[in-house]
Formats: sequence, structure tokens, C-alpha cells
Amino acid sequence: MSKSRKRAPYRSIWADLQGMSFSQGYVRVGDVDTRYLHAGTFDNPGLIFLHGTGGHAEAYVRNLIPHAEHFNTYAIDMLGHGFTVKPDYDYEIPRYIDHLLGFLDARDIERVSLSGESLGGWVAGAFAVAHPDRVEKLVLNTAGAERVNPDALAALRASTKQAVEDPSWERVRARLEWLMFDNADVHDDLVASRQAIYSTPEMSLGIDRILCLHTIEARKISAVTPEEWGSITAPTMVLWTSHDPTAKVDVGQDLAALIPGAKFVVMQNCGHWPQFEDPDTFNRIHIEFLLKG
Repeated sequence: MSKSRKRAPYRSIWADLQGMSFSQGYVRVGDVDTRYLHAGTFDNPGLIFLHGTGGHAEAYVRNLIPHAEHFNTYAIDMLGHGFTVKPDYDYEIPRYIDHLLGFLDARDIERVSLSGESLGGWVAGAFAVAHPDRVEKLVLNTAGAERVNPDALAALRASTKQAVEDPSWERVRARLEWLMFDNADVHDDLVASRQAIYSTPEMSLGIDRILCLHTIEARKISAVTPEEWGSITAPTMVLWTSHDPTAKVDVGQDLAALIPGAKFVVMQNCGHWPQFEDPDTFNRIHIEFLLKG
């Protein structure tokens, strides 16, 4: 993992969203006001991006517009994350599944392609098991699993909690640097976006609910089983990276081997956020899979 401390050239999130109309909005899912970014026409096939632990929709600002040329594209703040409401219960996998199902119904999306990173990949896979009739295609991007490196899991839990309890610029930046192969990919606009979220009283109160899955014991209890992975019928791509801090490439290979017909791809010189670190490569691979398989 690169430990470069050079300052990244300033790159605004607004620049990443240029080129097509987009919107930010909220939709009520049960009693949870859920934030989303949206681009694309409603007549196109549905696509939802799902971020990782402690994340938010801005994880996909470099992917939203390219995909919107082909898809009715959403990046959402998942249950209890970002600026989505944070209910008073632990955010376990069945809760995420129910929330995602409610979001689809609220937006009148009958079938959807799901692309999830880390925790988002775990949720996407579990959703595909629970609701196969609602999933068109599936992308598992460095997907969270029970085989995560224990030291990496502890580091993720500690750095997230520290950044929420002390949302200083340095703490928040350090949390984002943990995700990246090259720290130069952490630019000021991204730090400021996450700092605004982590500074809210609701985030401070809800962080333990977000982190309830982030122990080895909880992973073993809540993991998608090999038999369940094997039941997935949606065309699937497992996308891993050469320098993922949570699990080595063989973990991704083994995951792909469990899913009938799954495609396996490795992106080089990326950490845990390949969609942000190398968006050109990610967008090309991702769009090609969704359009052609």
C-alpha cells in the first residue's frame, strides 16, 4: 500500500459530474429518508451502485455520468450511511436487503443491475440470493466477506470509529487513504464531503450500528454461504484489485468460483476503491459487462 503524502491535484466532485444532467434527491423508504444521486433516463435499464462501510454516494461520482449514457443510474447512501436517516437498530444484512428492496419499489424499478463495493458487494450478493427475480446483473467489487484479513477488518473498524469520533481533516483523510493504493487519489473535495457526513450528530450516534458486522464472529454468522453464492442466477462479475487491503486476489477468485458462470477480473494498481482510483478502466470493464456480459 502506497504511503505517499504528496498532495493530489485539486479535482472537484463537480468536475466529475460534468457532461450530463444529474440530480440529488431523497425518497422515503418505509420510515427512512434515503439520499441518492441519479443520472440517466428512466426508460433505460436500472443500475444501482452500493458503497462500502462508512461510505456514501460520492464513492461513485466518477462513474455516474459514463453509466448514465446507458442506464437509469443511481448511487445511494445506504441504510444508516451518508445523509440517509439512521434508524435506532443494528444495520445487519437483512435490514440492508429490505431497505434496498424498498428503494426499488419507491423508484418503480422492477429489475436492476447491482454493483456493490466492499459492504455494498456483500449486500448486493445477499440481495441477489433473496430476490433473484429483481436482479438483472451483478457486480461484486472487492466484496465484503467472511474471509477478510482480520487485521484489515480491525483497522477498518478502528479508523472508521476514530474518524467519526474525531472528524478532523487529518482523521477523515487517513480513513480515505486506507482505501487507496496511492494516497494522491484522496483529494480535498472527497475529504470535505466525508467530513461533512462524519461531523453530524446522527453519525456519531449511529457508528456502532454501522460497525455491527465488522468483527470476524459477526462475519461468520451473517456471511452468504457457499450454497447461497452457488444459487445466484444473475450473470455476475467479480472484480478484484492487485492491492486490496482487505483480502488477496485468491479470495476474489474463490468467490467467483462459487457463482455459476461468474467472470473474474483484476484491476492493477488499485486498492479498495477501484471505481474511484482508476475510473477509466473501471467504467470500460463495467459498462462492457453490463451491456454484453
